[in-house]
Amino acid sequence: MPAGRRQDALYWCGVLLVAGWGLVQLAPILWMISTSLKPLREVFALPIQWVPRPPQWANYPEAWNHFPFARYFANSFIVSASVTVLNVLLAGMAGYSLAKYRYFGQRALFIAVLSTLMLPIEVLMVPTFLIVKSLGWLNTYQGLVIPVVADAFGIFLMRQYLLSLPDSLVEAARIDGAGELGTYFRIVVPLSWPAVLTLAIFTWRETWDAFVWPFIIITDDSLRTVPIGLQRFQEQYVTTYNSVMAISTVAMIPMVLLFFFFQRAFIRGIALSGLKE
Repeated sequence: MPAGRRQDALYWCGVLLVAGWGLVQLAPILWMISTSLKPLREVFALPIQWVPRPPQWANYPEAWNHFPFARYFANSFIVSASVTVLNVLLAGMAGYSLAKYRYFGQRALFIAVLSTLMLPIEVLMVPTFLIVKSLGWLNTYQGLVIPVVADAFGIFLMRQYLLSLPDSLVEAARIDGAGELGTYFRIVVPLSWPAVLTLAIFTWRETWDAFVWPFIIITDDSLRTVPIGLQRFQEQYVTTYNSVMAISTVAMIPMVLLFFFFQRAFIRGIALSGLKE
């Protein structure tokens, strides 16, 4: 076989493999959307009917109105936006300190921050809950937000990206008389948008989908988030899976839009954040 035809054959084989793997990854999402448009009796029918006939569009307003999901979505937006802003701000400053300053114990501090990534979340739940309870933050927004900001992953991501910025830029700003905060917000942040947006997307996704921590500290229905609200469909004798999938489909839309509009910066931030030690 000529070299050109061999390369074409390998190219199309690669395309088919990637397309096949993409379909495998999309299958659960397609099943979720399909299930959201079925009556309950057909949810687990075999063989799977991927295109419901007829589609039950009424499942969406019925699921939305069954519980106060407008309030649940508002709570999720408030908590996710608050955690994202605070995490980007605090993790960015911490990463800047570890990347551009030199002080005693800097490397040990960085290792200590990274070591927290090895702690399972179950280890931290009880002491964190006791602290939040002692502060009177149960069933409050601050109880949902404060304990989960400035995580080690965000500090690591920002530190690794900021290492790639030339030190001469920071030094030039200091020589020109800019303060430390001015240098960070006027020089460093505009040059770090890929990493900032990457961290923002990761933080938003983790907070939007968080279940365990809100489930532990929230008992007031007016403060429930979307994942906690979805649990209410699990009744004693039956779970209305079509309603669960309908709300899950709606809950997926903000993350899809977020990634769609910022995917280039997200990919660039991931690609550059771990290249330099």
